[in-house]
Amino acid sequence: MNTHKLNQGSDRVRIQHIPTGVPGLDEILGGGLPEFSFNIIAGSPGCGKTTLAHQIMFANATAECPAMYFTVLGEPAIKMLRYQQQFSFFDEARLAGAIRFVNLSQFVLDQDLGSIVEEIIKQVEESNAKFVFVDSFRTVVLRAQSSSVSESDLQGFVQRLALNLTSLQATTFLIGEYVEGELRDNAVFTVADGLLWLNQSIERNSIVRKMQIVKMRGQESVPGLHTFRITDGGLQAFPRTFGLTHKSEHVKGPRRLSMGIPELDIVLGGGIPEGDSVLLAGPSGSGKTVLTSQFVAEGLRLGEPAVIAIFEELPTEYARRAASLGIDFHTPQDDGTLKIIYIRPLDLSVDETVHEVIQAVKQVGAKRVVLDSLVGFEMALAPDFRHEFRESLYRMIVALTRLGVTVISTVEVEEDFTSMGLSHYAISFLSDDILRLRYVSINGQLRKMLLAVKMRGSEHSIDMWEYKITSKGAVIGDRLRGYRGLTSGIPGPWPCPPEQGLP
Repeated sequence: MNTHKLNQGSDRVRIQHIPTGVPGLDEILGGGLPEFSFNIIAGSPGCGKTTLAHQIMFANATAECPAMYFTVLGEPAIKMLRYQQQFSFFDEARLAGAIRFVNLSQFVLDQDLGSIVEEIIKQVEESNAKFVFVDSFRTVVLRAQSSSVSESDLQGFVQRLALNLTSLQATTFLIGEYVEGELRDNAVFTVADGLLWLNQSIERNSIVRKMQIVKMRGQESVPGLHTFRITDGGLQAFPRTFGLTHKSEHVKGPRRLSMGIPELDIVLGGGIPEGDSVLLAGPSGSGKTVLTSQFVAEGLRLGEPAVIAIFEELPTEYARRAASLGIDFHTPQDDGTLKIIYIRPLDLSVDETVHEVIQAVKQVGAKRVVLDSLVGFEMALAPDFRHEFRESLYRMIVALTRLGVTVISTVEVEEDFTSMGLSHYAISFLSDDILRLRYVSINGQLRKMLLAVKMRGSEHSIDMWEYKITSKGAVIGDRLRGYRGLTSGIPGPWPCPPEQGLP
């Protein structure tokens, strides 16, 4: 068991960190749980408190550093284990010597607070337990309050328990059902070194689980609410800090990436600067997915792996549509240079999406990423996250570009033929480059036009270009000259004297 150590040349105590065994949680905590700390896992029923406690216990308990799990007027141990063994972190072999369950229910009913402390300390000393769990500790408190125990006696009980368990070099977890109104002036919360608050919010038909590190003495935890899910592996936390807390090692260079369409590269001033975030905006049917497919295909041809995150169709359908353009996405998926991920559109959080995409980027070593589309992304989000969509997109784009990848995000724009909006999200500030597609009505025909609206720090064509979607992809045509009002979608001929010609 690690002990407190002094840093060389310093009188500062260095506190060892204990891993939680929960993906993402150690990052939120600031490195893990402080060793010998006195912690509370609190929240409303159904949040996953007991599962979190078991996950921490199975991640750390060994024969040399055993764990003791006290149950108090809650589920009996045999029933609790019946459900906990459904998770992959459960290890039956550890029940033989590393983990021991003790039922204190009858003891709590019959004895006073002092006797309860003595019994817990006695059990911990005899077993030399280094990890102690009391579930549900709130039951002990309620029992004491029903016996007219004063607030000072209750606080003394908690302090005595914390002091004794810490002196025995045990890391302690008290599990209890609490509501937010109980946070203030609660003796238990005052004494605790760490307070992990779990909750689940319901909006419409959506349920989202979040956690907050309300308190963690001696270290800098990540503030705010963090989404988590309960899967067959137990809890998985999704920190809000992807790409934002660590210094980026990527430095943008002069290299430009081809879109796979030479004429379009010319429009963009030589292609897309590597590491940029590109917004590809246009109405339905304008060819946004076609352009991004050609962008990915060109990267694969040059040996640059890619990730495509889609929200509106399945990967097989996406690959089939690319095949109709003569683009093979099946082979690169098989050889591991392309990953098409379909983000499950049910109660989704931005942090989960970032996690999925970043994991895919790291798996294939991606250089190009496509998010298709932001409208589908917003619709896939749980209602609770739609209110902060712009902030969410900011964190997502920054996290990806800090990895050095080039990102193209598509967004659908409804044409009203009176203006040329870029999107209804007001998110153009997130993009280094913006390419706008739109329909124009010319001579009784609905034709397609594109223009580079913005290329940050780079020259680009200021002309408006006609393009067509063919069986081989997008083909760039001629500049649209001789018209006025092209950006309205309903242009007219440019008036000029015949002898002067067109401007």
